[in-house]
Amino acid sequence: MRASRQALAGLMCGLAIAACMSAGAPAVPTKDKRRGMQDEIENLWIQIRSWRHEAHMDLDPPATMLQYVRNMTARQAAETCPDSHVPPPSCNDICDLADDICENAESICGIANELPGDDWARGKCNSAKASCKEAKQQCCKCDDDKAKAAWSGELK
Repeated sequence: MRASRQALAGLMCGLAIAACMSAGAPAVPTKDKRRGMQDEIENLWIQIRSWRHEAHMDLDPPATMLQYVRNMTARQAAETCPDSHVPPPSCNDICDLADDICENAESICGIANELPGDDWARGKCNSAKASCKEAKQQCCKCDDDKAKAAWSGELK
């Protein structure tokens, strides 16, 4: 009887250890779920490109910006302006657009993190972070004259 209790205790301990170990490992999404996640990234990324067009920016961020944000989180990329920065009301459109781009970047990178080893998703995350950083920089340097010029298409 005592041997069977020890065996049962050992089995329970082993199962507990296995459960703890498997809980720490990220679950790899099924092929269908992976495709759905990639579609979501694609839709968010297309929306960012549309907003970049609306802001008279090139559709894709420059390669130098991609390199600059590569090791940043989306949140770090968004932290561009000094805490004291308060844009004038004429800059609200530019700054709101930057906030929207950064929100999409955070979503894209969050999904990409759930797709381990997916270079395409990681690339879209980096592109989104670069777009966020670039749009936030436009917001930071915005003043009344630049805001008017940017939305009329005179500034790039």
